[in-house]
Amino acid sequence: MTDQPPPAPASISFAEAFRFWLQLGFISFGGPAGQIAIMHRELVERRHWVSEKRFLHALNFCMVLPGPEAQQLATYLGWLMHRTRGGLVAGTLFVLPSLLLLIALSWIYMAFGQLPLVAAVFYGIKPAVAAIVLHALHRIASKSLGNPLLTPVPWALAAMSFIAIWAFQLPFPLVVLSAMLIGALLARVAPGRLLRSSAHAAAGVVHYPAAAVLDDDTPTPAHALFKWSRLARVLLAGALLWLLPMAALLLTNGWSGTLTQVGWFFTKAALLTFGGAYAVLPYVNQAAVEHYHWLSTAQMMDGLALGETTPGPLIMVVTFVGFLAGWSQQVLGPGAVLLGAVLAACVATWFTFLPSFVFILAGGPWVESTRGKLRLTAPLAAVTAAVVGVIANLALFFIAAVAYPAGATGIFNTQPDWVALTLVVAAALALWRLKWGVITVIAAAAGLGVLLRFTSLA
Repeated sequence: MTDQPPPAPASISFAEAFRFWLQLGFISFGGPAGQIAIMHRELVERRHWVSEKRFLHALNFCMVLPGPEAQQLATYLGWLMHRTRGGLVAGTLFVLPSLLLLIALSWIYMAFGQLPLVAAVFYGIKPAVAAIVLHALHRIASKSLGNPLLTPVPWALAAMSFIAIWAFQLPFPLVVLSAMLIGALLARVAPGRLLRSSAHAAAGVVHYPAAAVLDDDTPTPAHALFKWSRLARVLLAGALLWLLPMAALLLTNGWSGTLTQVGWFFTKAALLTFGGAYAVLPYVNQAAVEHYHWLSTAQMMDGLALGETTPGPLIMVVTFVGFLAGWSQQVLGPGAVLLGAVLAACVATWFTFLPSFVFILAGGPWVESTRGKLRLTAPLAAVTAAVVGVIANLALFFIAAVAYPAGATGIFNTQPDWVALTLVVAAALALWRLKWGVITVIAAAAGLGVLLRFTSLA
């Protein structure tokens, strides 16, 4: 690297940005860390559209919001460069390819999932999913909890949340709310016990001093200045975009109708996704599987596998859940099962991602006015710690489902599936020791599932 940074481009055309966001929508594999790394490499290092500090400031804001942080970061940067239309295009294109692909895969899964070949593929994939959740648990715990001897309070919160949701089966929202209250209390009596550096937000990001179109000292664009009138317009538009579809669902389906419940449930889920997709998966699993009975635990694991192998945020698994809800409940009648499933998938996706757009478009000007001052609060730090315990419960739940596929009742009186458990261990070793990527592990596990089933070993 030379001492002088490369020159910044003169400007960023909307057409050029559109092409980038479209490309990103098709290549955004690797979960939020991989997606953020791609954006940093392209926008900060290679294209010099945004400076390092501005990128990280936006990232810090997205990290403390509920919702998929990578998609929100794309929305923020698109808005910063090209106003509201830029944010809408960036955020939508981040999700749209995955939405279309997951709808197609969900149809294949429901239409042909009982074929021996497809069943064999998912026999291998389920153990890989359990290992992936374990790996995610390790990554999140190592980043957010720290050394248990130096930071015992976050570890205690993680343990308490695990016990609350596993032993007492408390609902996920109550666990999150309790953690936030504990964090607020600790902020008053012992703030140093909980708050940690937010440097983890920049994990995997290489600092690259280069001139940029939106540089550190570039004045805030006129559209990014905070105005109460603009905030009111954004909030009103967001409220209408939520109220009108919800009112239409309520009038046509009633409050207890599946489509209405899908919209209402995923609105709540969208507001509780602190800590990323793995944090909200237990809530989705608890409600969609155990309360609404839209799908089974095995199907939930299959949906997670499909979400892992498609571009876009992992929370796109909600599209799969919505599709299966519409399919199983035949929301448009037995003569339009597929159309009803597609409609339910779109409803789930709409109500999941709408709050993210509102958060960014409403909060962006305030964030731009506070560059260099943003901090993680104690309540959110407490939620991050509690999320670790919730994910641990999800990992245990998935491993039990792999070992005893017939269900959790009376599992200790039956013989576990040792072949499937061996696949869990093998997938975990591939992730931890061999450093394989998620897609590689899932592909290898699918191949092993076919091999084992057709050689009668499983």
